[in-house]
Amino acid sequence: MNLSKLIALVLLFFSCSIVFSQEKVTLSGVIQDQETNETLIGVTVLFPELNTGTSTNEYGFYSITIPKGTYKVSLSYIGYSDKTEIIDINENIKKNFIITEATQSLEEVVITENIEKLSIRRPQMSVNALTSSTIKQIPVVLGEADVLKAITFLPGVTNAGEGASGFNVRGGAADQNLILLDEATVFNSSHLFGLFSVFNPDAIKDLKLYKGGIPARYGGRVSSVLDIYQKEGNSKEFHVNGGIGIVSSRLLIEGPLKKNKGSFLLGGRSSYAHLFLPLFDLDNVAYFYDLNTKLSYKLNDNNNIYLSGYFGRDVFNLSDSFENTYGNTIVNFRWNHLFNDKLFSNLSLIYSDYYYGLNLDFVEFNWNSGIQNFNFKYDFKHYLNTKFKLQYGLNSTYYKFNPGEIEPSTPNSGINADKLTEKYAFENAVYIDAEHKVLDNLTLAYGLRLSSFTRLGQSELNVYENNEAVTFNDDFQIYQSADPIASESSSRGKFIKSFLNLEPRFSAAYKFNRNTSVKASYNRMSQYLNLLSNTSSPTPLDVWAPSGKFIKPQILDQYAVGYFKSLKDGDYSLELETYYKDLRNRIDYIDGANLIANDAIERVILNGKARTYGLEVLFRKNEGRFKGWIAYTISKSEQKTEGRSPNETGINNGDWYNTVFDRTHDISITSSYNLNKKWDLNANFLFQTGRPTTFPNSQYEYNGIVVPNYSPRNSTRLTSYHRLDLSATYTPKPNQTKGWQGSWVFGLYNAYNRRNAASITFGQNQETGNNEATRLSIFGAVPSVAYNFKF
Repeated sequence: MNLSKLIALVLLFFSCSIVFSQEKVTLSGVIQDQETNETLIGVTVLFPELNTGTSTNEYGFYSITIPKGTYKVSLSYIGYSDKTEIIDINENIKKNFIITEATQSLEEVVITENIEKLSIRRPQMSVNALTSSTIKQIPVVLGEADVLKAITFLPGVTNAGEGASGFNVRGGAADQNLILLDEATVFNSSHLFGLFSVFNPDAIKDLKLYKGGIPARYGGRVSSVLDIYQKEGNSKEFHVNGGIGIVSSRLLIEGPLKKNKGSFLLGGRSSYAHLFLPLFDLDNVAYFYDLNTKLSYKLNDNNNIYLSGYFGRDVFNLSDSFENTYGNTIVNFRWNHLFNDKLFSNLSLIYSDYYYGLNLDFVEFNWNSGIQNFNFKYDFKHYLNTKFKLQYGLNSTYYKFNPGEIEPSTPNSGINADKLTEKYAFENAVYIDAEHKVLDNLTLAYGLRLSSFTRLGQSELNVYENNEAVTFNDDFQIYQSADPIASESSSRGKFIKSFLNLEPRFSAAYKFNRNTSVKASYNRMSQYLNLLSNTSSPTPLDVWAPSGKFIKPQILDQYAVGYFKSLKDGDYSLELETYYKDLRNRIDYIDGANLIANDAIERVILNGKARTYGLEVLFRKNEGRFKGWIAYTISKSEQKTEGRSPNETGINNGDWYNTVFDRTHDISITSSYNLNKKWDLNANFLFQTGRPTTFPNSQYEYNGIVVPNYSPRNSTRLTSYHRLDLSATYTPKPNQTKGWQGSWVFGLYNAYNRRNAASITFGQNQETGNNEATRLSIFGAVPSVAYNFKF
């Protein structure tokens, strides 16, 4: 579908809306928090007499078209008191609502959006959401509330290992997750090599994880979308909140720029455990710091502007001879414009940068690498009528890839400056999404995304015989790196390689009754960037590489079917989903591949395929003093790289093998108990099948040297991973709502001191000469205490 046809289709729907809106009127506006004026995402606006409703978008805006008359409208939002009003609607009305945070909102345990009847029939599936208060309740290592650790308790989501960065969704790799902070891409989501995430829970307003049925407005990754929005700040009063922990502290300040019109938010975090290391005669240093900021201003009733940013850095220093610095920088300017009571738009200008630096004083050179992008987005949300909603838009992203650069650190270092070839690319997309209530019991969501990726010219590009950067040695039956036969150079204005992909999306929900529904979804997605890593979790040194002549874009087809049941009027709920994912062009590495500082990465990779499938079960208790959920996932994740010709063996003899993200069984239990007004107790239990790996299964001796033989790729596993975490929150003055409000959080991570294996290495004992296996465990039992406050 070309752009002209897309515009014609939009105009057709717009003209239809004029016909459909006859004899009807539109109610629209924003919904805000009473104390802060913060707009609220996902508030349900329900008209019980009409059995219809809507919800607020990412900026708190809602719009609904209904027949003229007098109706009761009900507003509901997790953590807030329900609100009901009688409204006489005989003409188009713009009405803003204010709702109040519930007294016990900090004790809410919420995993998904509102569990009211409207969500039963909505076609959106495979989506989980977490509130900031929920994230803060989940016990984590070292007492620091953590977004990424919290989502690993959701079905279908696993961690990459203890002390490892990133997360895996439905058997996918960490680089297949699109992570957005205020619409800007985050390329590395972890601090201190995975011990913390880059997201400050105090600054988070809303978080949604899309595992399947992903709307067409999202693209560029094939596994999941983690969409996070920061708070806008309090436009009524000046407030401060924060926390002091054992290894890190945080502080967030917010207040009005102009009362009821503009606000600011400024949040910072830093770890400081390294300050105490000299007391133990340790010269090593490891710490992080980050800064969240946001400015919001209401120009008038139809226009709002936002400027948000994030800056974070990690520093690791080893005895003043080795220093590693890495982190993200994000800036986003957004303009919301309301064309009329049915058409809402958002324009975004986004800059995102990930930097990795390495200073090696003992060899007197510095190394740095990174990726930058500049993104233009323009999105529209069109509330045509109660049965039809439309979203459409476009985005264009320019990438600059710096694979690595070496610079001498001193004039006499003897190191020559060198730079790996920089790469450049454009990624563009147009999309259209529709939500269509076909019948009272049947609702559809369907959309289409047209994406393109263009690899731009670069200073040097290798040329290989038969256009193959990897060759197969028939004598030794192994893959080897090919030698370039020439190189070519082109200007940045030249197109090296272009890709164009059509990505349809579809989901449906059929409601049997007010409490039961079945849903199904299909989505195709394309990913044009690959993270070059041969470890089970990303590391700061990993490099992003664009698709081109030798790296094809990953193409995913995902199918999912689900059953959803609300029990006892929403006090309990049950969700079951089964899925199948088929992935083409997943990169694989030849044996012995060297990825670090490799200026010809195409010489060590092949294009293969992957498949994952599984069943997810989620049972929740949503009301009462005791709340929580049980999540169970049984799944399989496999990869296959066949030979390119009959004489080639492929990887692992061309057979399917487990990916490092495969977890057969994944069980998590999360619970919260409100003991009394002053004490809240929380406990989590997590069990996962051990991570696949490759171990030696035999050995032979040659000229006095012991040589190991290895089993097929990823055919063995580490031991199963499990742990129990406990925490208790003590609030000395629970009834105090003004002035200084404080609480203590006491935690015990890994309560029964399970020594989970992060890795197992094999070597030779220097004393006995015998081969031996060594298990590395990151954490045993870790107690923590933190003090949180606000005023």
